[in-house]
Amino acid sequence: MLFNSIEFAIFLPIVFTLYLLFQKKYKVQNFILLFSSYVFYGWWDYRFLFLLIFSTFLDYFTGLKIHKAEKTHWRKTWLLISVCINLGFLGFFKYYNFFADSFADLLTHMGFHPDIWTIKIILPVGISFYTFHGLSYVFDIYNRKIKPTENFVDYSVFVSFFPLLVAGPIERATHLLPQVENPRKFDYAYAADGMRQILWGLFKKMVIADNCAVYVNKIFSHSGSYSGSTLVVGAVLFTFQIYGDFSGYSDIALGTARLLGFELLRNFAFPYFSRDIAEFWRRWHISLSSWFRDYLYYPLGGSRVSKGKAIRNTFIIFLVSGFWHGANWTFIFWGGLNAVYFLPLLLTDKNRNHIDIVATGKVLPSLKDALKILLTFSLTVLGWIFFRSANIGQAFSYISTIFSRSVFTHPQFIPFTLFTLIGLFMLVEWLQREKRHGLEIHNIKYLPVRWAIYSVVILTILSFSLFKENSFIYFQF
Repeated sequence: MLFNSIEFAIFLPIVFTLYLLFQKKYKVQNFILLFSSYVFYGWWDYRFLFLLIFSTFLDYFTGLKIHKAEKTHWRKTWLLISVCINLGFLGFFKYYNFFADSFADLLTHMGFHPDIWTIKIILPVGISFYTFHGLSYVFDIYNRKIKPTENFVDYSVFVSFFPLLVAGPIERATHLLPQVENPRKFDYAYAADGMRQILWGLFKKMVIADNCAVYVNKIFSHSGSYSGSTLVVGAVLFTFQIYGDFSGYSDIALGTARLLGFELLRNFAFPYFSRDIAEFWRRWHISLSSWFRDYLYYPLGGSRVSKGKAIRNTFIIFLVSGFWHGANWTFIFWGGLNAVYFLPLLLTDKNRNHIDIVATGKVLPSLKDALKILLTFSLTVLGWIFFRSANIGQAFSYISTIFSRSVFTHPQFIPFTLFTLIGLFMLVEWLQREKRHGLEIHNIKYLPVRWAIYSVVILTILSFSLFKENSFIYFQF
């Protein structure tokens, strides 16, 4: 079920109404949430529900075993069982085709002509996300950060909570599980802000991302036919497409959760206003970046090791992050490229220079900060070309055309209306960068002004939406 679908517009009010009817019985609410989450997930393909339920039971059971085991080797054994089975399923469904095709290509390049029969595996929606939910749970039990819950329904809600199930944010048991295990109170102000965030997420998806996608698909599908200047337009539009699409999904997820009385981890913090790549990765897909940091980067020693090992750790975390995004060499190269971007900051100990929000309390950034933002944005756009391209060859061909003389020609087309909308969108984001989302305007004193803003956003969605149930980009990851 898509957030931008008629089905969800019917589904959410029904769930919310049932949820409110049992305000004083949070255990009943949890049953409602679990059933609703399975309906939401099964809407795509009910057969994959069995995989979700099996994964849930696996981590619930191994979590209890890890906690109860008195000897270290048994704790490690149960942890390894959970990790191996989880990653085994993830690897099979997500990477089987990639490895089979890559092996066939390797043999072909070596002069062999294999007739390899491969099974085309269908990727279950959200498997990367709910697998990481479960792994964080067993890791935290193993590291004695939490105790396992004995209530299977509560744990199942933590894993399969429908707002975050298919595209995150990737939650931690230390953060979400206590909210599931305790009563929630309906708070009008909290719920109202959730509705505002849902509306802003729909604007990002339906106005910005979906309209960008029309041009992006056309340019990237026929990149060899366009000039360098047109390819620049395509790359920039994809930069805003993926941001509007993924952060829009996250806004709808966080807003929906807030409507139900839950606070999910923030996933985006206005990343395109970052002054260096390190800051960008602290602001983009925060839940995944922090997951890899806590469960991979820090256990490897992080940056508090020799420079050689710090470089190794940096490449490991970025390459794994790239591979997490998909079974294609383009994602791996994209991850490696971001590691290269990050290295100068690491080697000069400047990777923690920009922790604060840029130009806090000011209308405009300094010239120095503005140039840093422009440089970081440009590097990011370059990286997204690899992320979007069908293969490495297309990405390099795309970039080589950009750096040819044709970049100085007039683009074949410039969607002025769309760029105007993007400009206004980024202006709002800039003005709201010290808040949680672009439509957090509860502090505006006059109600008519607030409703005027809501009306403008709604009318913009109605005027510029393509009214197609376009899937979210991150569903494929």
